[in-house]
Amino acid sequence: MNSPDFSQLRAVYVNCTLKKSPRQSHTQGLMDASIRIMRKEGVSVDVIRLVDHPVAYGVQPDMREHGWEKDAWPELSQRILGADILVIGTPIWLGEKSSVAQLLIERLYSLSGKQNDKGQYLYYGRVGGCLVTGNEDGVKHCAMGILYALQHIGYSVPPQADAGWIGEVGPGPSYLDEGSGGPENDFTNRNTTFMTYNLLHLAKMLREREGYPAYGNSREAWDDGSRWGFENPEYR
Repeated sequence: MNSPDFSQLRAVYVNCTLKKSPRQSHTQGLMDASIRIMRKEGVSVDVIRLVDHPVAYGVQPDMREHGWEKDAWPELSQRILGADILVIGTPIWLGEKSSVAQLLIERLYSLSGKQNDKGQYLYYGRVGGCLVTGNEDGVKHCAMGILYALQHIGYSVPPQADAGWIGEVGPGPSYLDEGSGGPENDFTNRNTTFMTYNLLHLAKMLREREGYPAYGNSREAWDDGSRWGFENPEYR
């Protein structure tokens, strides 16, 4: 089987750890496993640790226009929009994704009403996935919320678009800790690999087809009066 050429793709990984650089991030450790595959396949990879940047709270594209003195989101969003693939990494705290991951989702949502050059919502044609770490239950719960949010704003989510690692329930070693078994865990490594390649395959297909056709899903065309096959129901 010939190996596909993914070298035209760009990916951005956003680490939603609570720890500022240069502190060790176990979430970054799992993300690095996926990043190594991407780079081996020739993909251009950008990595953002969100907590290192003064990202304001809010659901507007630039919160400096709404009372905040600083907001790094306008610049960071351009890095995210410049990528075909977005991977969100988060630790688990009290069974949930981190507050930083929720902040990221809210700021992604701030651009969800904008349109691309086809009149579609801005994130159409891009692909999303997530990676989750912790030492308590909640990988699937966190992935469920993150992947729902991504598809809701326009990202495409392929099969097996998430992977994670958790240690024993309760206090115990985290992913990169000595003796945790995390980096050697076959189940996690398999799922991380499958997720990475599924993201690559879907992103490659969308890039080669220049995203989705605008027939039936263009906000601009809808506002101009196009209804395609939709008819208002008749009430009696």
